[in-house]
Amino acid sequence: MNQETVGARPQLGHPIRNFSVLLSPTPRGARLGRLLAVEQLRCWELPLDPAGQIVAELAANAATHGRVSGRDFRLTLYVVGATLRIEVTDTRGDRLPALPEQAPPDAESGRGLLLVAALADRWGVTPGPPPRKTVWADVPLEKGDRR
Repeated sequence: MNQETVGARPQLGHPIRNFSVLLSPTPRGARLGRLLAVEQLRCWELPLDPAGQIVAELAANAATHGRVSGRDFRLTLYVVGATLRIEVTDTRGDRLPALPEQAPPDAESGRGLLLVAALADRWGVTPGPPPRKTVWADVPLEKGDRR
């Protein structure tokens, strides 16, 4: 081994946090995703809200609108700097979510993305690779909010 290329490993100023799980595209899978995400946030000693609510909405959308029989959806959480990124990837890249201007007051659905937009710092959709799409949301982590 060349001694000149072997050096001390760089030290990170913060731990790397990454969590990913495949879930069935069913209401049960969406609920499990929220429960697993909340438990992971608790283990990381990060705030449970609004991230838990955002995960619930994105996972429910994947189970409802991104469902393809026999294909799971993926929930991923990771922390970069002072931001928690929530990603939900499904296999319905042909069905991109759209933010409604306003849901009718008596509607039983249609408010999920409005809630995500209100709670997240930023959110969006990344297409591909086919047939997938990833809906993501960024939540700022402030030191005063940690539990």
